[in-house]
Amino acid sequence: MSLQLWADNGWLRAHITNAEEVSNLMAIVDRDLADASRDISADWKFGIAYNAALKLCTVLLYAEGYQAERML
Repeated sequence: MSLQLWADNGWLRAHITNAEEVSNLMAIVDRDLADASRDISADWKFGIAYNAALKLCTVLLYAEGYQAERML
């Protein structure tokens, strides 16, 4: 399934990004990964690492010119 088909289905919309926006997202990823390496419960580590993964997916979508329309 292509990203364009996802956009046609209303799951994505067009988005023009810039270096600052991507840099800000990558800073969140770095922060989350550092936080997840601390001495906290496995559940918290998973949640924080999951958030980092979501931000990386957002960067990938931005690079392709899309943004998630909504979170389910």
